[in-house]
Amino acid sequence: MSSSSLMGIGCYNPQTARDCDMWQRLQDFCASAPQPFGRDPQTGHVTGSAFVMSWDMQSVLLTHHRKLGRWFQLGGHCDGIADVPFVAQKEAYEESGLTRIKRMSEWVFDVDIHEIPENAKEAAHLHFDVRYLFQAEAGKISASEESHSLAWVPLKRLAEVTGSPGVLVLRDKLAPFLQRHC
Repeated sequence: MSSSSLMGIGCYNPQTARDCDMWQRLQDFCASAPQPFGRDPQTGHVTGSAFVMSWDMQSVLLTHHRKLGRWFQLGGHCDGIADVPFVAQKEAYEESGLTRIKRMSEWVFDVDIHEIPENAKEAAHLHFDVRYLFQAEAGKISASEESHSLAWVPLKRLAEVTGSPGVLVLRDKLAPFLQRHC
């Protein structure tokens, strides 16, 4: 499969039919939405996420999301910033307490489009989530007010902690991604 690039997001090399579908939908959304990097719940919006790996690459840092009550990778809204890798890294710092996080590749790790349920402030809407791979280099983890807890979860135990396909994709994609892009 071929790779392609999207301004403000980076290059992606889709490997599966799912990857191709998500990438095409993201490209279409960015081309048609008036403010794809804004925070409009009527149209959805681009978000940036970080899979932060431990120094030995055996565990991933997950946050127990306060609003959704489930374990996820770190990340958040672009809030108008059209530099999604920057947003992912900024969110990783803010949500982890780590003092040094290294981006492992210039390439996009994964794209996942998922619905955020309706809440008191917003209608249900889509997050066009672009994920990048990082490695923790220094600091102790400390949960922000956005989460109940943080945990280093061994990849071999990931399915015991979360059933989210958007997180479990890490197990299947990590080794091939590292071979191709790191």
